[in-house]
Amino acid sequence: MSTLASKALDTFDNPNPERDYTIHIDTPEFTCLCPLTGQPDFATIEIAYVPDLLCLELKALKLYFWSYRDKGVFHEAVSNQILSDLVAAINPRFMRINADFNVRGGVYTRIVVEHRAADWQAPLAVELP
Repeated sequence: MSTLASKALDTFDNPNPERDYTIHIDTPEFTCLCPLTGQPDFATIEIAYVPDLLCLELKALKLYFWSYRDKGVFHEAVSNQILSDLVAAINPRFMRINADFNVRGGVYTRIVVEHRAADWQAPLAVELP
């Protein structure tokens, strides 16, 4: 299995496509470069999604994230690109990306982007005593 950075996103069949459930993936070591200074930017990328027919394979996702290490990109652009690429790979019912970037020049940046399938309705929240 490759350990080189790659934009390929492997998938596998959702084992329970009849049910809405949420998959949470946290990546605390995301890195890219500032497009203006070339200095490294560090972030935690949190993914939450309700799969439809496909799920993301985690090793491929890790290699996908590595592909940004040497890329100069603004926080807003990379957050939206990640969402677009993941949605294109698995077409989930719902997906939210939280990109929480470490401080740069005294400023923290948190980008939240979402995708919702046109025909999907979020289930009602259940409150337990």
